[in-house]
Amino acid sequence: MKKDIEKNKAQDKSGDMDKFVESINEKFGEGAMMRLGEVKKVNVASISTGSFSLDLALGVGGLPKGRIVEIFGPE
Repeated sequence: MKKDIEKNKAQDKSGDMDKFVESINEKFGEGAMMRLGEVKKVNVASISTGSFSLDLALGVGGLPKGRIVEIFGPE
């Protein structure tokens, strides 16, 4: 019984979070707020960096064409 109540509370919180994310996306545009683990494929022309792992980390398969890209870090 207690586990069922806790499970229902968790589902309610998840539903509230879904509604919140949806309202933010409606107000500010699709993709304004995302959940960790949600991956949406963005179709953007890109130039490969030559590093497969870096291309994957960038999310579009490389450096996006026509966009400003800033790379920083220790020299």
